[in-house]
Amino acid sequence: MDGKDPTGSSGLAKWKPLESLVHTIDELKSRGKRIVLANGVFDLIHVGHVRYLRAARGLGDVLVVAVNEDASVRALKGPGRPILALAERLELVAAMEMVDFVVSFSGLRVDDLIRAIRPHVHAKGTDYTRETVPERDTVLGCGGRVEIVGGPKQWSSSRILETIASTCAGGPGPGVRSRPGASERNDGD
Repeated sequence: MDGKDPTGSSGLAKWKPLESLVHTIDELKSRGKRIVLANGVFDLIHVGHVRYLRAARGLGDVLVVAVNEDASVRALKGPGRPILALAERLELVAAMEMVDFVVSFSGLRVDDLIRAIRPHVHAKGTDYTRETVPERDTVLGCGGRVEIVGGPKQWSSSRILETIASTCAGGPGPGVRSRPGASERNDGD
């Protein structure tokens, strides 16, 4: 991000440009606060997001949530995504009481953000294991640990969109939840 409030207003108090966030996190660490980082797309907020972020917040004192910028969402999810623009996704995530700070990132992974803020914990959803988290080596190299949190991966924005499309085409309506055990990679899908 360019350092300007992405919502175009001052209404997103939890959003900080990376340089400011690093300074704030350093100060919080100096006061003994435990920092947790979670990340994802967060397109079409659903109960899986809430459970993931609530569990992540339980791992420390301060929860920072990194949200994929629009170009990285397209690279991960394909054309037509995200449904909601970055500013709207940031504002929605920031509105959750368990979230202390939101920041955006442009890559497909949050390695650079991990190196910048050096969280104590990097929380990922249950579609990962500690061994399959893409940023695992970066987290460990920065002295942190990886934790898997949240409920079973039963909800996803992609699945919600499929259900909406099916319903609009005359298919079955209920059934937004995915099959138990179905997996899509990205905690904040």
